[in-house]
Amino acid sequence: MSHAGVHIVPLPTAQRVQPGDDLTALLLTTLAQHGVEPVDGDVVCVASKVVSLAEGAIVELPPGDPRAARRELARQHAAEVVAEAPWVLITRTVHGYVAANGGIDASNVGEHAALLLPDDPDASAAALRAGIAAATGRRVGVVITDTFGRPWRRGQTEVALGVAGLPALRDERGGVDLDGRLLEVTEVALADEVAAAADLVRRKDTGTPFVLLRGLDTAGLPDGTGADLLRPLAEDLFAAGGPTAAERAIARRRTVRRFAPEVAVPEHVLEAAVAAAGTAPAPHGTRPWRFLRLTAPTRQRLLDAMAAQWRTDLLRDGVEEEVIARRLERSDAVLRTAPELLLPGVRLDGAHHYPDERRQRAERDLFVLSGGAALQNLQVVLAAHGFGTAWISSTAFCPGTVREVLDLPEHFDPIGMVAVGAPASRPAPRGPLGPDGLLEEL
Repeated sequence: MSHAGVHIVPLPTAQRVQPGDDLTALLLTTLAQHGVEPVDGDVVCVASKVVSLAEGAIVELPPGDPRAARRELARQHAAEVVAEAPWVLITRTVHGYVAANGGIDASNVGEHAALLLPDDPDASAAALRAGIAAATGRRVGVVITDTFGRPWRRGQTEVALGVAGLPALRDERGGVDLDGRLLEVTEVALADEVAAAADLVRRKDTGTPFVLLRGLDTAGLPDGTGADLLRPLAEDLFAAGGPTAAERAIARRRTVRRFAPEVAVPEHVLEAAVAAAGTAPAPHGTRPWRFLRLTAPTRQRLLDAMAAQWRTDLLRDGVEEEVIARRLERSDAVLRTAPELLLPGVRLDGAHHYPDERRQRAERDLFVLSGGAALQNLQVVLAAHGFGTAWISSTAFCPGTVREVLDLPEHFDPIGMVAVGAPASRPAPRGPLGPDGLLEEL
């Protein structure tokens, strides 16, 4: 690697780019005005704003609040909403960028207009590079840059949207550090660093759409594209944030009936889920929920007793033995094989007592409803950690059997069982669900 250093040259211009302008011609004219002749290996950073302007990506906003209109425009052009707060909308664009307000620009385009990102920044970068080569014979790299915020840090920085003629990433995996330790994860976002370097010599008010970098050593590295910098969704641990994260977490909960038996549920995950269950609303300021973690011997004793009770009930209903056997087999396939089995219940010793059946029944229902809220919290947190659950209602049909086998007090009401474990296969994503038929106005 060369140690000669990198020179960064700002290239301001007084020309305001308009739709249909030839950016290659403007770049070459600007270079000539500053007495700069491109050489092989130079890299030109081009602000995405002028690319969008030249490509005509301007949208006229409707009358009214322009800020609200730009926010709605970002929503319309989003592949998905990542996070939403009163002050910002974070979206994943169709390109794959995660950006505030979809990367839509409002500066220097007029009060009632907005500027979209280029349709295909990599193609725009390649076209500029080809135009420079045709006009000068020089092999120059091009980076289309834009200003993005950064998670967990204040301030914005330039990033590479489109890349042509230079590496987007410098992969150092397989090499060693100064102490000879193997590098296993190091991939340098070279094009992003180039974009950020360009912003050291320009500001938003200097009219500097172009910056030239000279001396960048990329010898032996393959050319890349801006798309190389996008993290695959499957690797994104922060695919949603803010209120959107809560919505996604809830939607992620799916009933899982087949588990990977070799994958244990970590203690801290189980404790986090139960702690979340304990945030559910409850009557009279009580904390009535209990989650009994069944050991293998206890599980077997309880399930055997419940199976006998269920068989008795079904025979009394006139169900055939063959059908009973199939039902028990389906139940056993979940409850006897899950890595963890929890028995949730509510304690009614904190309930108020009423002299009439109507109010006493309502009081009990309130506690059971609270248990349902706790169950949902538990399962949502387990799903967020990648573990599946199956809530099985069986214990609610034989509370006496449960209390007898486990020696529980009369005021303990079981509300099903929860099988927990790593899914044997990844559950299919839940399709979009709206409030249709659920929300009514009277």
